[in-house]
Amino acid sequence: MKFELPNPNSLSPATRMRIVIAGYAVAILLAAVVVVLQTAFTNVSDRQAAPGMFAFGDTLLFLAVFGVAAIPATCIAFYFLRPVRRFWTVLAVSGSIVAATGLPASAIYAAAQSAGTGSPLHAWSAVAVLRVFAAPLFAMTFFLAGLFAPIRAAQVALLTAAAIEVTAFAWIAWLWLYPS
Repeated sequence: MKFELPNPNSLSPATRMRIVIAGYAVAILLAAVVVVLQTAFTNVSDRQAAPGMFAFGDTLLFLAVFGVAAIPATCIAFYFLRPVRRFWTVLAVSGSIVAATGLPASAIYAAAQSAGTGSPLHAWSAVAVLRVFAAPLFAMTFFLAGLFAPIRAAQVALLTAAAIEVTAFAWIAWLWLYPS
């Protein structure tokens, strides 16, 4: 039995949009349920002792679960957008620009770890680490877009952007796991 995806043009634009939005809604719901379950199984006194830390951790958990759960909806959206050449050109350029910020953010964060306490790098490091936290989601998005892009130049740009994002995050993950 051979399975074939329907031609994206056979569905109305409104139907395609509803399918993608429903996929993202399911991803948001799943991420919210995971965070609620994690909160329910966490010691209340620990949460009260460090509410800011737990709130940040809950946010990261939500983003991680959402990022993974949104993969099917993102793939469907990219599949539906394959015929729109302008979308792929704009996404490839935008992805390249975003990826160009990944390695400098990692470098700033890494340099701040060995800089003196009064160094301006510490202020920049606070922003850079947030950019580093976004790298896995950018990497996943650029990789999936690179797989679906119908234009060869867009494929190369998006897959390169994904590789840069992976490198940026891996560098900082290495520093966290193996501090010097």
